[in-house]
Amino acid sequence: MDAVTEIERVSGEQPLLVTGATGYVGTKLIAELVRRGLPVRAMARRPERVSVAGVPAVPGDVTSGEGLREALAGCVTAFYLIHSMGSDAEDFAERDRRAAHTFGAAAQDAGVGRVIYLGGLGDAGDSEHLASRAEVAEILAAYVPELVHVRAAMIVGPGSGSFEILRHLVERLPVMLSPRWLETRTQPVAIGDVVRALAELASREDVPAEVQLGGADVLTYRDMLIRYAAVTGRRRPRILPVPFLTPRLSSHWIVLVTPVNGGLVRPLVEGLRTETVVTAPPPPGINDSPLGFDDAVRAG
Repeated sequence: MDAVTEIERVSGEQPLLVTGATGYVGTKLIAELVRRGLPVRAMARRPERVSVAGVPAVPGDVTSGEGLREALAGCVTAFYLIHSMGSDAEDFAERDRRAAHTFGAAAQDAGVGRVIYLGGLGDAGDSEHLASRAEVAEILAAYVPELVHVRAAMIVGPGSGSFEILRHLVERLPVMLSPRWLETRTQPVAIGDVVRALAELASREDVPAEVQLGGADVLTYRDMLIRYAAVTGRRRPRILPVPFLTPRLSSHWIVLVTPVNGGLVRPLVEGLRTETVVTAPPPPGINDSPLGFDDAVRAG
């Protein structure tokens, strides 16, 4: 912490803490905050993996609580970008529940005024994944004065679990089975639009308790498969209807034909039955002109 403390002492500013700093969204968010000239502190279990040059990085673990006091010291705003799907944990929801309580208590003790949490769009329904995301938001809100629950539809960009599933299905399967969830509507949003919205929420004085993020297009998953193939110059996949193919069954064949972690595939696919469309647009200045799906794919 000595080097980190010295850097921040010289700047004289209260840093924004980014948890999950080595993850897909965290890495891009840190770069966006730096681009805006905002003071940033990164927290990760392996801080040496923080890839943005010049950003102070500290070790911290939201599950055990180790390092949280030091990571949160002097911060008035923190981004919570943590989830356990894809880990070796048997029960990701219980792991995320404990982590939210641990982080929330530490943030409260540190006097953090605002936590910005990236969750998922859509009603939970039968989706354990979406229910867990909503529960984490409720837990965090009980600890800090201001919780901003940012609810995003499928994030478009390499590194996003849902997008990786879609990409690999198109690239590896010229013919694929068609479960019912291919007809579910969603509002895919570009990773660049997500990180810009998150960064904007850090510096605003007045923010809503919930911000819904979606792109310019409302599409079914079938539409996205076809449009991804067209944008990337791939052959249009032949999709065979199989109405009895449940999300659980379809998750098994997705694991077989894609390299996406099986622990991530099952909860994500089970959530694909839920419509994820923006019902309450964000306030002006937050995601005013989001990219459409085709441009989001091109932007990468």
